[in-house]
Amino acid sequence: MSTAATHAEPVAATLESVLAEHGPMLSRIASSHEADPTRRQDLVQEMGVALWRALPQWRAQASLRTYVARVAQNCAVDHVMRHAGRGFVELEDVHVDATADPVAQAEGDQRRARLLDAVRRLPIGQRQVVVLSLEGFSQREAADALGLEENTVNQRLSRARKQLRAWLEETA
Repeated sequence: MSTAATHAEPVAATLESVLAEHGPMLSRIASSHEADPTRRQDLVQEMGVALWRALPQWRAQASLRTYVARVAQNCAVDHVMRHAGRGFVELEDVHVDATADPVAQAEGDQRRARLLDAVRRLPIGQRQVVVLSLEGFSQREAADALGLEENTVNQRLSRARKQLRAWLEETA
């Protein structure tokens, strides 16, 4: 068995478990950076490739969740920079729960769509901290994931929340 094959097998198994555990987070990060469903799926795949390449460098003393978020955020920023100026398309149709009140479901969908659109309008640095905050990261974890000081994360989050409130009040 070659060295490459030996190296690839454990990484693939680890990648599979990482994607199983953190896949929903990757999808949400991708959604916060890309509105087009096809490009969003491409971004999730790019994140998977980036993780496959990055996992061998991960050290157990660092949180795997934080490491995965850092790789995903970096990949998302690269994606946004490559596709800057190409514009957005409408969000894909959201699955509707047949048991839910249709009016409440529609209102909730509209609120989520407005919030997601507003998050996408934020500058990249603010968008990153908002997404990680929504993922349940503490400010310390977000700082570690983004390679920033905790105070910087706090400032960006504060500015982003203020901007989001203003935008959402305009569209309410």
